[in-house]
Formats: sequence, structure tokens, C-alpha cells
Amino acid sequence: MTNLRQRLRDGDVVFGQMVLELFTSGIGPMLAAAGMEFVIYDMEHGRCDIGLLAEMVASCRGSRIVPMARVPDMHFAPLSRVLDIGVRGVMVPRVETRAQAEDIVAQLKYPPAGRRGVALGVAHDLYQAGTPEFFEQANAETIVILLLETAKAFENLDEIISVPGVDIAWMGHYDLTVSMGIPAQFEHPRFLEAMDALVAACRRHGVAPGFLPATPESAAHWIRQGFRALSLGSDIGVFLNGVRKFRKSVTAAAKL
Repeated sequence: MTNLRQRLRDGDVVFGQMVLELFTSGIGPMLAAAGMEFVIYDMEHGRCDIGLLAEMVASCRGSRIVPMARVPDMHFAPLSRVLDIGVRGVMVPRVETRAQAEDIVAQLKYPPAGRRGVALGVAHDLYQAGTPEFFEQANAETIVILLLETAKAFENLDEIISVPGVDIAWMGHYDLTVSMGIPAQFEHPRFLEAMDALVAACRRHGVAPGFLPATPESAAHWIRQGFRALSLGSDIGVFLNGVRKFRKSVTAAAKL
């Protein structure tokens, strides 16, 4: 697997996809074959539990895809549990304060950077306890993603994003618009101001802004605006759009 965290620090744009429904052992390798660099398995909204996640992560071995997980909430204790089964990045929803961000980083990093508990010779190190250098390497490769999706989070934006160890600040666009009283109004000036504010704060603190655009046009636009970690839709959206487009093309060609 590539060191995705280093690529983010180097300023690269990286692509992946959020998986909410198609929890099959082939999905990670298929996304890799399609040129994706990461996959985020959703434990918050989908049916993915810790056992299913372990199967999904194991299926990614041997491919270049970087497996990550969105945990249900910041009280999913310990947050590092998903790291122990081999996840390389953790997305935590509903982060609203600096104290929460600091606690998240601490749970996901080994000492001295944090307080992650030690379990060696298990899935995350392929059942081969490594050398003392393992801990530094694990800290260097673990990606911390904070999902910012409330008006309160954006009031505390700089304080949150400036926490050492944060790698991606992800825009939770639906939840944010609901929190702001403008549900699903993604062209509303207040939402667009929040998108700009996120990019600006990330630039100030060397953090990658993340987003899930619904269309190629939206993805291209937000890349130009500065977003660097993008889920190209979700598994559900891409599958449905692909089937609809295929069917429409067939019926048009067949003049049905």
C-alpha cells in the first residue's frame, strides 16, 4: 500500500470512494482496479459492524487500495479498535471542538504522540510483531480524518484544524446544511462560505480538505477550489447512476 498520508502532506489530490452498501470482498480490489487510492467503509450509516469491517480490510491486502473506516461516533471505544484490524485511516463524525479533536488524535496514535493501546502480532501487523520502529511507522502512516458537519464545528474551525496530527478535515455537507437551517441548499451563500472557510483553514494549517461530490463536474470544481481528498460519489450513487445511464442508452439505441 502507498503512504497516502505522506502524499496528502505533499499536497497531492487523492481519490477514493465511500462504501455504504456494497460490502463484498471484491469492492476494495475493484476500486483499486478502477484507479482509486482509498476506500472508506461506513460504520455510521450502513450495516457495517466490526466483524464485517475486518473482512473488508482483509480483502484489500495485496491491492494498492488504502482501507479506511468511518466509525459510528467519537464514543466508539476505543477508536483505535478499527486500526487493530488493519484500517489505515479513521474518519470520526460530528467533531465540534478542539478538545474532541485532541482526544481523537491521542486515541489513534501510539505514545509519545498519543495513548493508543498496544496489541502486536494481530491483523494490523499481519500477525508478525515488529521491531521497536513499528510504532513510529504506524503513527506516520495512520490517517486521522475529522468530519466537520455542524455550525458549531465551523465556529471553532481554526481551533479544530490546527490540532497536530489531523490529516484531513472533511466537509459533512448534508449535515452542515441541516444544522445551518438550509437543508440540502448547496448553492446557498452560507454553505459556499463554509466551503471556502474550510479550504482556507486547511491551507493555514497544512491539512487536506475532504469532500464527497456527487458528479464529475462538482468534483472538478471543488478540486480547483482546493479540495484534495475526494470520495468520487458513494458506492450506491455511482452504481445507481451507472445502471440508469446504461439502461437509458440501451432504450435509446433500441428505440424502445
